Amino acid sequence: MKAATISEIKKELTTLAPAELSALCLRLAKYKNDNKELLTYLLFEAHSEQGYIEVVKAEIDNGFSEMAGDKLYHAKKRLRKILRITNKHIRYTGSKQAEAELLIYFCTKMKQAGLLSSYSIQLTNLYEQQLKKIAKVVAGLHEDLQYDYERQLQLLVVSS
Repeated sequence: MKAATISEIKKELTTLAPAELSALCLRLAKYKNDNKELLTYLLFEAHSEQGYIEVVKAEIDNGFSEMAGDKLYHAKKRLRKILRITNKHIRYTGSKQAEAELLIYFCTKMKQAGLLSSYSIQLTNLYEQQLKKIAKVVAGLHEDLQYDYERQLQLLVVSS
């Protein structure tokens, strides 16, 4: 079965009654946890993006606190998991500003954890990839925001 295009789905959704639309959303949320999380964000968290960013930062902090004392192998695995969760939340917001802020926070926490001083090329490469990603996102922001985030990015680059 071939999936319909987004425009076809959009046209079909406009023809549905609100009750049918609600039933479809609930059915979609029932089958995959990511769909449920996205729907939760859109319904309950989207109105307060800064509050949502703070919740995600707390989740990042929690992941790093669980990582304390791990051997390098387990630290790498947990770090990838934290980054995967962070990227999932970034996709939910769809905001470049939130993406820049969360990635900068992730890199700051990574640096504070002392993971860059170890002899792991993979962790250093992961850190460098995130810095490149931040630079790319910051370049697309408004000039005032660019200045603030570029200063934070320079602090991460200089001290790495």
